[in-house]
Amino acid sequence: MSSAAAPARDESPHDRRGPLAPAHLLPGVDYVADATRRVHDAKHRVLLTTLTIADDHRTDDLLDALVWAARRGVRVSVAADVFTYADAAGTFLPTGYRTASWRTSNRLATKLIREGVDFSWLGREKGLPWRGRTHTKFCVVDDSAYAFGGVNLDRKGVENADFMLRFDDARLADDLETEYHQIQHMNLHERGHDSVELQYGPDRVLIDGGVPGDSIIYRRALEHARGADHILLMSQYCPTGELGRLIGERPHELWFNPPRNASPVNRALIASSMLWTRNRSLYAQDRYLHAKAMVFFKDNGERVAITGSHNFVEGGVRLGTREIAIETRNPGTVDQILEFHAREVACTTAA
Repeated sequence: MSSAAAPARDESPHDRRGPLAPAHLLPGVDYVADATRRVHDAKHRVLLTTLTIADDHRTDDLLDALVWAARRGVRVSVAADVFTYADAAGTFLPTGYRTASWRTSNRLATKLIREGVDFSWLGREKGLPWRGRTHTKFCVVDDSAYAFGGVNLDRKGVENADFMLRFDDARLADDLETEYHQIQHMNLHERGHDSVELQYGPDRVLIDGGVPGDSIIYRRALEHARGADHILLMSQYCPTGELGRLIGERPHELWFNPPRNASPVNRALIASSMLWTRNRSLYAQDRYLHAKAMVFFKDNGERVAITGSHNFVEGGVRLGTREIAIETRNPGTVDQILEFHAREVACTTAA
């Protein structure tokens, strides 16, 4: 298996000509509400991929909107990872052992399929819990795209401290549709694809295709960390590997969940990562932090942000999780990320 910091393959970005439309940062609840309204008005396509999905009070309006769109003849396609139902106490269940969670998830899938939604499960139930996961999250509604955040489509996922970015940009929507079908194709063959970089003016979309050891997102974070004078990180986990070491060598602010916020398996993972890297978190809330973004500052005023589904830990790189992120220098986008951090993460009175 190759190292997470291995030399990059030929990753010359595919030029999409010109910057993206302005980004709109939406916290989890606002993202679901906004997407629901747009799905109700959809004319020709809705594509959605997520790690987890459930039918509960935070998602039922969106799921109903998907059904009504399909009934109207809109092409609606949903893909979710088997992590939705197969994770039990941090380890995957033996094949054939069907839990209540599996039965609930299967009923939801059956309902969507019956109503005309093209639904598919991604990944396998057997093996290590995080190997081969499709951690990518995005939603395309006609010519709008929601991406580059970490919101999962269940109650906890929506209520976490997390966000998605919305771009009303047909080019990005088309490219995410291509990636959606690529994920389905490679999943069918239980393979990944090489990392991809798409350039839109100064912004770059970074896609990890699920090849173990190959993560353009982690590599670009390393590149920016080496040149940064100050680093701000928000993540579910303590950063690890070479990135965790580089962060520790320069002024930084780290905001990730203290072990007490996490499930038993994640609690052990965070505690061991903190012990190994000696990195400490400033995050003091009980609300689970799930946003994943890094902002790199230089003394000359330059700012670059990477935000998406990647947790900036080396383990996911080695296991080959599928991820998506955007690298941006757009002042408006960076400002929104920093405003989210100040309002939802750094503020001790955040809801």
